[in-house]
Amino acid sequence: MREDETELGVRLPSPALSPLRAVLRRMAVALLILLAMYALVLIDLEGYRDNADGAVSPLDALYYVTVSLSTTGYGDITPVTTEARVVNIVAVTPLRIAFLVVLVGTTLEVLTKRTRDAIRIQRWRARLRDHTVIVGYGTKGRAAIRTLLESERSKDSIVVVDPSRAAIEEAAGDGFTGVVGDGTRGEVLRRASLGTAREVIIATQRDDTTALVTLTARSLNETATIVAAVREAENDPLVRQSGADVVITSSDAAGRMLGVATQSPAVSSLIEDFLVYGKGLDLYERDVRAGETGRPTQAAGEIVVAVVRGREIMTYADPRAATLQAGDRLVVIRVHPPQ
Repeated sequence: MREDETELGVRLPSPALSPLRAVLRRMAVALLILLAMYALVLIDLEGYRDNADGAVSPLDALYYVTVSLSTTGYGDITPVTTEARVVNIVAVTPLRIAFLVVLVGTTLEVLTKRTRDAIRIQRWRARLRDHTVIVGYGTKGRAAIRTLLESERSKDSIVVVDPSRAAIEEAAGDGFTGVVGDGTRGEVLRRASLGTAREVIIATQRDDTTALVTLTARSLNETATIVAAVREAENDPLVRQSGADVVITSSDAAGRMLGVATQSPAVSSLIEDFLVYGKGLDLYERDVRAGETGRPTQAAGEIVVAVVRGREIMTYADPRAATLQAGDRLVVIRVHPPQ
């Protein structure tokens, strides 16, 4: 994959084609056109006349085809019969035009690339709704994307923002649309159509940058779910005040995992299993179904670990979660059969 870049800094993934392969492909097409025209002339050699000796040999026919396709046209070999002239009108002339198009195709491609890219981006923006914007394509950003893909999210519903051109090239190579720029700037996030995004994941390298990106993202979209990662727990309140719905403290989380692994390797493996979607055990969130409203939590038919009511999360042991209400969401454990 490679990326198409416009003056707006948006890069859309597209199939890769090296310059050498592009040239070889054009040469192959040109050769096929030449051979097709040569075959047409060979079929009716009697319909052509060589001004030098009258007869037209296969070598003369190849010479005629070559100079005709190049538009040199010395006039020493000409079609003289009605059939040969009809073939020249119906087939040879279109082949000559096709040959010229192949030769100047590279120039035409360069001239039309800007317009083509602008049209592609307009179409992309028109259909982009409820997508996920990933700010930061480092280790955390890529891990978040892997989880989204494991949850059956499509690649075209994910837009990556990163100030590093190399990172965006990598993202485009992986099949994602990328935007080169600083995520703290509203103009850059607008290029990613953040205003129509459903989710924003902020995985920058610095906590102060994370807070600024969160503040900018929230100002552009008041309803999107914003999830941010910080390195230090003391920065959690700041990022939440900036507008994040969920803040993950990476250093504390890693430290807790290390401690759990030391005390109970089995529990550590189980937590790791929960973090890998699609195998073993999965934690996922769903709406309460109509038939479950007013019934006890056990009626859900799944292992319920928490009930989300409004903005409050109640564990299964909370008495308020004993009866399900309309509008509740359940956090349940899904068990996948062994492969």
